[in-house]
Amino acid sequence: MKAELLRELRTSTDYVSGQSLCEKFGVSRTAVWKVIGQLRAEGYDIEAVTNRGYRLCSYPDIISGCELMSRINTEWAGRKVYFRKETGSTNDDAKYLAEEGMDHGSLVVAEKQTEGKGRRGRVWESPAGDNIYMSLLLRPDFSPDKASMLTLLMALAVADTISQLHPELKVGIKWPNDVLINDHKVCGILTEMNAEPDCIHDVVIGVGINVNQTEFPEEIRKTATSLRLEKGDHIDRAALILGIMEMFEYYYGMFVEHQDVSAFVSVYDGYLVNRGKEVRVLDPKGEYTGIAEGINDSGALIVNLPDGSAKAVSSGEVSVRGIYGYI
Repeated sequence: MKAELLRELRTSTDYVSGQSLCEKFGVSRTAVWKVIGQLRAEGYDIEAVTNRGYRLCSYPDIISGCELMSRINTEWAGRKVYFRKETGSTNDDAKYLAEEGMDHGSLVVAEKQTEGKGRRGRVWESPAGDNIYMSLLLRPDFSPDKASMLTLLMALAVADTISQLHPELKVGIKWPNDVLINDHKVCGILTEMNAEPDCIHDVVIGVGINVNQTEFPEEIRKTATSLRLEKGDHIDRAALILGIMEMFEYYYGMFVEHQDVSAFVSVYDGYLVNRGKEVRVLDPKGEYTGIAEGINDSGALIVNLPDGSAKAVSSGEVSVRGIYGYI
């Protein structure tokens, strides 16, 4: 009830009477007062006036389940939030909850991760209180070979949301799953699938975004950044999460309709920092270089080779680097 009551206060332009809240939620005035007290304890400034009711005056910068669910405007993405103050990995949490029957579109969010993961087993630094660590559960009804494209959808959703909320920032995507600000990494995405050869049981898309972090370990200082460092102001993390859920739901709908990324290839390519640049493809079968052209309808990166031929590079164990560095 707490999230629903908070939504009522948010959406009202005037005081909300205690009696109307009691009738709406089928509870006593004592129950309403108890929830109001819980919200105040979490930092919500709620004014109470006799014979008028309650009014939300201000709210804290938090990313609790109650805060997110009271502000979400999607049909299914992020409608149910599982919040963790601290956890090992939100991806692991989402996978466990998937086994317990968690719904399609459910979101796990944490303030801190102690065992955050990146691609190929890398550790994702996850300090508390400043950033976004979240994992979205999907239960797709399409073949397993299409699941890798979901990473591109999420990268596009993150890039679009940052661009819309903070248009002064230069946002880019390094194929397939890194979102950049001014050519420095601000977001990583890890997609994990539980499937049989012809059937997907569930897909978990983990997203880590450097939002308000101001210090980075020495080993990544030259390639990583945060939104706050680039913009110079504190960033509303909840607004970012909500925007990403809306954009992902939008792109997912088109993806399901077309069964590929053809509907937004041009949008993705517009963010692609590799495009038109010489890249080195780190393939376990052998490295090679070429000029990145953009992605195809399956999300593969098209690389024009020196002999005039072109090769479609699929994500997975393959990495793409710039000739002289990260991009």
